[in-house]
Amino acid sequence: MRISFHGAARGVTGSCHLLECAGSRILIDCGMFQGGRELHEENAEPFGFEPKEIDVLLLTHAHLDHCGRIPLLHRRGFRGEIVTTSASRELARLVMLDAAGLEEDEAKRRARHAHRGGRQDTDEPGPLYTTLDALNALDLFGRSAVYGEPLDIAPGARATFHDAGHILGSAFIFLELEEDGQRKTVIFSGDLGSPGRPILRDPADPPHADVVVMESTYGDRTHKELGPLLDELYGAVSATVARGGNVVIPTFALERAQEVLYAFREGRDEGRVPRALQVFLDSPMAISATEIFRHHPECYDREARELLADDRDPFAFPGLHFVRDTADSVALNKVRGGAVLMAGSGMATGGRVRHHLKHNLAHRGNSVVFVGYAARGTLARRIVDGARTVHIFGEEIAVRADVHTINGFSAHADQTELLAWHRRIGGPERTVLVHGEPDVMVRLAARLSGTEVSMPALHERVEL
Repeated sequence: MRISFHGAARGVTGSCHLLECAGSRILIDCGMFQGGRELHEENAEPFGFEPKEIDVLLLTHAHLDHCGRIPLLHRRGFRGEIVTTSASRELARLVMLDAAGLEEDEAKRRARHAHRGGRQDTDEPGPLYTTLDALNALDLFGRSAVYGEPLDIAPGARATFHDAGHILGSAFIFLELEEDGQRKTVIFSGDLGSPGRPILRDPADPPHADVVVMESTYGDRTHKELGPLLDELYGAVSATVARGGNVVIPTFALERAQEVLYAFREGRDEGRVPRALQVFLDSPMAISATEIFRHHPECYDREARELLADDRDPFAFPGLHFVRDTADSVALNKVRGGAVLMAGSGMATGGRVRHHLKHNLAHRGNSVVFVGYAARGTLARRIVDGARTVHIFGEEIAVRADVHTINGFSAHADQTELLAWHRRIGGPERTVLVHGEPDVMVRLAARLSGTEVSMPALHERVEL
């Protein structure tokens, strides 16, 4: 028995872990690397294993950095079964098709630039994968996992998905393994949610395991309490609107967009934001994700279920506008004040939000509110770190708008919550930290006791 780490190893994105047991090869997640410009090449590199030899893929959840390379895996020969929850299956379809479209658009843009520069189109890399690749990969989704119900996934391997409370349908996976008479239990945390947040249930209590592979994204800090967090959001929005400015919120389409909409609905009902506030959700993907959220109330916490029981939509309020068409999105560039513009991507690495930043960053009356993690090398991180100018679409844009970072909205557990979840496992023999920046991992490792801690490098193997 062994695990090898082919993504999110001493890094935050690209989760991809290979478990080998009793002749079976089980992949846990296959996500895309995100961040700097060089990542197209990093995503295109060999996986570190042979895709056609993978028997089954267990998907913890549908964020791009956990499912985004599945179409490439299929393109390179994977034909095994993909097992995940019903909600994650729907969201992964949305995410992978969106990513394929972006890949195709970016490849066309590179070809146009090559042509203008006098180079051959063939000098530029094509898309990482196409829409057809994504559709073909969707055919591999097989059984749907139900929280708490074991599934025999391969000889010598049984998997149980448990609610991770991270995004809709997210799970941590408990694996019972047997090889040559030896038994081991392993938990792959995926990404863990933060207890007490709106909409979704808290993460489930984990069973005891011999080994835990645990994320560490916020392993060096604690989030703000929800009350002060909402005060900060409502205060930033109200102050900006009062002075005639716009608020730009780069948002992740899954979970973050729905959580912010939920917060605005509450704030409007309680009179904590102007009742005339106009909120534009300028993201076809986030709009579709919100519809998927409505299909899966079984994932909701008690408060959200009570809203539904009263025939109240948790994600709707007067003044909310869904913007799907490109022309309508472009028209928002003419809005000079009084609006909240929510658009993807959350790290401002692409999508419509870059257009809104281009048109709003340089104006002092405006605000930009970041409500999620910004990886190193991203436009969001440069703005958060205080850059006075940034380059967007080849133009140098001054940063004069107020910048707010409200990390408490993160769908990830913080250090205190990670440690509490880990303690409930009951003293695993070994803890493997993944999905975090190296310095953060070191600080989290120092707080873990009674367990052997490792932080594997990319493609490193750990024997069980």
